[in-house]
Amino acid sequence: MKNFSSNGISVQTTKTNHLPSPERRGFFQNVAGATGIVATTLSGATGAALGLSTGAAQAASSSETPIIASEHWAIKRVGNEDIKLFILNKKPANYKKLPMMGTILFVHGSSMAGSPVFDLQVPGKPEYSTMDYFAKLGYDTWCLDHEGYGRSSKSRDITYDISTGADDLEAVSRYIIQKTGDPKLMLYGVSSGGLRAALFTERFPERVSRIILDAFVWTGEGSPTLANRRKRIDEWKSSNRRPLDHAMVQSIFTRDHPGTADQDVIDAFAKAILKLDNSLPTGTYIDMSVNLPVCTPEKLTVPTMILRGEFDGIAAFDDIVKYFSKLPHPDKRIVVMPGIAHASLQEKNVKLVLHAMESFFSQPPLIYKG
Repeated sequence: MKNFSSNGISVQTTKTNHLPSPERRGFFQNVAGATGIVATTLSGATGAALGLSTGAAQAASSSETPIIASEHWAIKRVGNEDIKLFILNKKPANYKKLPMMGTILFVHGSSMAGSPVFDLQVPGKPEYSTMDYFAKLGYDTWCLDHEGYGRSSKSRDITYDISTGADDLEAVSRYIIQKTGDPKLMLYGVSSGGLRAALFTERFPERVSRIILDAFVWTGEGSPTLANRRKRIDEWKSSNRRPLDHAMVQSIFTRDHPGTADQDVIDAFAKAILKLDNSLPTGTYIDMSVNLPVCTPEKLTVPTMILRGEFDGIAAFDDIVKYFSKLPHPDKRIVVMPGIAHASLQEKNVKLVLHAMESFFSQPPLIYKG
């Protein structure tokens, strides 16, 4: 991997791994639940071949794909105060010459800022930078630090709850749309980031073309992680912030099903998180413990995919199936990801996650709508 900078914009050249042959790519196996809802289970086994998307074929045709990274700031006006929201952008260096695949905004969860989740750099393991992966496929990728996290403003004495995060997305999406000229964004939100992204999309559906909700929760019913978290609700309510250390990050990967992530990835993840924060807001913990539901599925009117890790202790399957059944748009799917717990993008089976995301984001437009 080579890095250099020019005019304040860093340029990263990343070797592109050859994509597997169609015979070795994962396949979708449809399974019908008792409710009559069709779910999808991702498997790494050999099976029916899936054709490469335009972006994947484009990436596979080049041995190196230069990526440019730039930093941006959106302003969220609250009363008389300007709240600064940090945004990272990564895209192909030659994007002006490419048929771009679309614009993706990635939304982080409760326990870290944006770039450690979506632009994690692990030596010898490029698949852990989700932004690099999709930039090489021809997407314009963006992630933010929510207010109270990372490089964004932390000046207000509040808990920074899920609704506040949805307000952040209004300001950030407006900035990206103005900057890129793309009238609609694709959204991916993980954990409480999924709640923020869904609530924002309920408020501004005209700004979103497709949305992926990963490690999502609706009512919290059946979630052992949230049941344990409720036992500490007085602690969360007693302060606007909670402490952060390596042990806390490690616990994300051990509380549900130890072994889903490599230790070097966990260590790199913790290091990147702790470089930006030593404490975190309590607002999303409080919301997810005692204030659910905060989202209304009937109001989410865009194409939606829900990703659920097999071992996820927050995203109880029955809970998200009930949410899924109420989504009004006919273009919707649930994907169950085997061997994955809560932090899917940092786990060993991350390529299953990327495969599912790419399939949904690159879905061709409908010809017949009925």
